[in-house]
Amino acid sequence: MKVVIQRVSKASVTIEGHKVASINKGLLVLLGIVNEDAQEDIDWLSKKIVNLRVFEDENEVMNKSLLDIEGDIIVVSQFTLHAATKKGNRPSYIKAAKPDIAIPLYEAFVKKIETDLGKTVQTGEFGADMKVELLNDGPVTIIIDSKNKE
Repeated sequence: MKVVIQRVSKASVTIEGHKVASINKGLLVLLGIVNEDAQEDIDWLSKKIVNLRVFEDENEVMNKSLLDIEGDIIVVSQFTLHAATKKGNRPSYIKAAKPDIAIPLYEAFVKKIETDLGKTVQTGEFGADMKVELLNDGPVTIIIDSKNKE
């Protein structure tokens, strides 16, 4: 699993003109899934995300986690995170998991984040044409790949 995490002052997801998710201070997480992903990836990433210290403390040092600030989160599926761009100019998405594999993993990821965070997680809709708006705070953007735990 690969995620792009953005610290936001606010974020929302709109589908066909209807806002389906909206948060204030928290994290927007774009999630890409490959066939090899499993529960181990979900568990590791969820723990990493909710405990990631990217929010400022009273000394303006990034020393607080999403748990510490009781922030919110939106998780959006994004197969394009696994785009292969080595050859030519048209990205290949062959590494991205097909829906029959990706949807159950996506749903399990959202449930694990909810458990670890102790609150409901907002989402987009898997496979939908989504309009994602965000006000990146910082900006702070972090990329994590569960296959590269360095």
